Amino acid sequence: EVQLVESGGGLVQAGGSLRLSCVASGLRFADSIIGWFRQAPGKERMPVSSIGIRDGDIAYLAGLSGRFTVSRDNAKNTAYLQINSLKPEDTAVYYCAAQEREKGLVEATLRWHEYDYWGQGTQVNVSS
Repeated sequence: EVQLVESGGGLVQAGGSLRLSCVASGLRFADSIIGWFRQAPGKERMPVSSIGIRDGDIAYLAGLSGRFTVSRDNAKNTAYLQINSLKPEDTAVYYCAAQEREKGLVEATLRWHEYDYWGQGTQVNVSS
């Protein structure tokens, strides 16, 4: 059974930083594309970033790359999303998602429907 478990969310003041983690099990993590998405209250789930299998294969939603940094540690089966200079509009539930290369996905993607596996999310609240 594939499991993705996010952590690292919380309440932070505007201007602060958080590092979200996504620990994966039950899949070949090193051969999996990882995506990060977020859903604000009353809004649809939106892409944030994705990290592929090859070095440098990273994608960010336009406008987010300056404050968001995605990374992965294959030895720990963990992906990270560093968020700096947090803003109140970053308040959302943040989800990680995964898709294995053997299922046809070979590069980072922000398309949510490309991912088969999802975590339960971690809440990020940014106060002004």
